[in-house]
Amino acid sequence: MPRRHASLTVLVSVLALAAGLTGSAASASAPAGPPARPGKAAPPDGSHQLFFTVTDSRYSAKDGLYRLECEPPGGDHPRAEAACAALLDASRGDRDPFRPVHPDENCTKIYGGSATAHIRGTWRGREVDAHFKRTDGCETARWDALVPALPKAGRED
Repeated sequence: MPRRHASLTVLVSVLALAAGLTGSAASASAPAGPPARPGKAAPPDGSHQLFFTVTDSRYSAKDGLYRLECEPPGGDHPRAEAACAALLDASRGDRDPFRPVHPDENCTKIYGGSATAHIRGTWRGREVDAHFKRTDGCETARWDALVPALPKAGRED
């Protein structure tokens, strides 16, 4: 294991302990997200490694922390291969699947539920730090474009 990766793993573990995480959140099976590094450029290798935190999806088995790696698909995301395919499809051309809804966008006021997701990591060699919710039509459409990387909120699939 490269020294830098080992140092990051130790740092994440220390931060988790300092935050007082207990139970399943601090277990060895839970993926550790990358530490916050504002202004730091993503690795130039085009790597795809994302960390998902999903809450309030109305189906508790889909809530939690997941790590997704693509090319090849892996990590502990429950549907890694399909999730990578959805992200690659949403990234075709110059599309950015992590781009937030523009503040001037006209959106229907149809509430899609209380589910939220936070995605951090690297995608196509750049850093990602994106938040998803289902508070209106635009936000729900943004979420749905990434299913099954994000769960179908409120449904078993």
